[in-house]
Amino acid sequence: MSTKAKKHPTPRSDRRPSPVSRTAGAATSIRGSVEIGSVVTVGELAEALGVSPIELIKALIQRGVMANINQQIDFETAAAVAAQFGVELVERTPEAVQQEKSLAEIVQLSARDPNAVPRPPVVTIMGHVDHGKTKLLDAIRHTNVAEGEAGGITQHIGAYQVEVQGRKITFLDTPGHEAFTAMRARGAQVTDIAVLVVAADDGVMPQTREAVAHARAANVPIIVAINKIDLPTANPARVKQQLAEIGVIPEEYGGDVPVVEVSAKQRLGIEDLLEMILLVADLHELKANPHRPAIGVIIEAKIDQKRGPVATVLVQTGTLKLNDVVVTGATWGRIRAMFDDRGRKVRRAEPSMPVEILGLEEVPEAGDYLQVVEDERTAKEIASQRALKRRAEALTEARVVKLDELQRGLQAGETRELRLILKTDVQGSLEAIQNALAKVNEELQDVGIHVVHAATGAISESDVMLAATTGAIVIGFNVRPDVAARRAAEATGVEIRYYNIIYQLLEDVRAAVAGLLAPETREVVDGVAEVRDVFRLPNRTVAAGLYVLTGKAARNARLRVIRDGKVIHEGTVASLRRFKEDVREVAAGYECGLTIENFNDIRVGDQIEFYHLEHVPRGR
Repeated sequence: MSTKAKKHPTPRSDRRPSPVSRTAGAATSIRGSVEIGSVVTVGELAEALGVSPIELIKALIQRGVMANINQQIDFETAAAVAAQFGVELVERTPEAVQQEKSLAEIVQLSARDPNAVPRPPVVTIMGHVDHGKTKLLDAIRHTNVAEGEAGGITQHIGAYQVEVQGRKITFLDTPGHEAFTAMRARGAQVTDIAVLVVAADDGVMPQTREAVAHARAANVPIIVAINKIDLPTANPARVKQQLAEIGVIPEEYGGDVPVVEVSAKQRLGIEDLLEMILLVADLHELKANPHRPAIGVIIEAKIDQKRGPVATVLVQTGTLKLNDVVVTGATWGRIRAMFDDRGRKVRRAEPSMPVEILGLEEVPEAGDYLQVVEDERTAKEIASQRALKRRAEALTEARVVKLDELQRGLQAGETRELRLILKTDVQGSLEAIQNALAKVNEELQDVGIHVVHAATGAISESDVMLAATTGAIVIGFNVRPDVAARRAAEATGVEIRYYNIIYQLLEDVRAAVAGLLAPETREVVDGVAEVRDVFRLPNRTVAAGLYVLTGKAARNARLRVIRDGKVIHEGTVASLRRFKEDVREVAAGYECGLTIENFNDIRVGDQIEFYHLEHVPRGR
């Protein structure tokens, strides 16, 4: 072959097509549009944009994305970087991914299908801890299981059905709003009705308010079950009054929330509650088409050493059959066996029926949609495309609302509401801030402030999960998150803002909704330690014996003393010692001694939070 031939090789017909292709008119100039898939490697994107991979990697690093030439990035990140080079990207969405996006819509449209028939309602039991959620579920299960079958319930699959007046009701056996919200975070709207359990002797408690906030965020009708009416201290009238005060207006007060008095222990009022569930279900005309390929939601999933991946599916529309080929999330399989909530083998599952299935290649995630597809080849293709997309999304930051990003949304005309979850140290602060926010809301025209949930106490994991599913920002006034909440915030990207002056809180919110917020400093938590012991020194100074839980304790850091989730002091480190020697920092998992500048009220069990302030350029 000649040298000329080597320099100008003939295009090969078997060359693998590039996942990136230019649209017409974009081949000769970098100014134009380029079509790419949902994910693309850095090298492929650089080639399509006509820039060197080094330039592209530098641009990605400036946006906080550390990537090499072979790393995949998602469309949003690629589009943002391409704009810097004057190129507009057009997403070429694979058909399989489009199908995944439309599954929730198909389920919703199924109710209006001409072939739709009434389906059993799906119910979640919610409420405060120790108010009797689990006992109520047990009472319902045993009251309405056919004689002789009660002892045969050995299979826990996360959901079960009971029969009332010849009709079925499906209960999700995952009491509490945590599981409820976790599935919503995955995009799955499973529950039709929420039963709010409130103890007749205890009344409305913090988790009761949280459960109401979660049910409202999901736009799910509520039925209140006032439990423990058999107790001598029961006061249902007081409970109804408290419910009305938090906006849950009972029907007898002129509201739209049914209230049923029950005793899970004595099994009183259970039939009345079930009849009320059926009545509410009838009002909402719950329907689905059982004559189409099934679509369902994964309720629970695990790996069984003998049976392999096992998943519980709640069928939402269509009928799931034995030997169906299914795809769920980023995995697929052929259904080899199905079991109902009593462990019996079944060959088909209709809408609102929970079944345990075997035959998946891997364990799916709770909240993943399951759909029946034509053949294994289609299932493998969809699963692999989703796996690719999820891997790319995991490399970029979750799209969660940040207070200082609200400005961009306002300018683009996308944001019309700022959602907040408000946690304070005392009720007086809570009411004062809510009243002040209401006044700010009245001043605004284009943007509204919506407080999704407001309560006193430390910021919990549940608060963070609610923020993740509703696109809210968590505001803490004189309170801090617990360890689980902090981890959840890091995992989901939810922003938590802390304040100890109401004026500053209102100024930030007002500036944010006006599209003006550009903070010059940002707080960074270095570590959290727990006080394990307290010592009084000769000079009357009190020293704390610490165990560092996360991050590091630093001598040059600022600190907060947190007691029962509330901030009781902010100050600086006077001394940090380890084995009687001054040290600059102590890592997680080690013990140390600490004294605080001008503060001696340290107690065993207190948490010490070390932090510093970072200077951030305006607009970032």
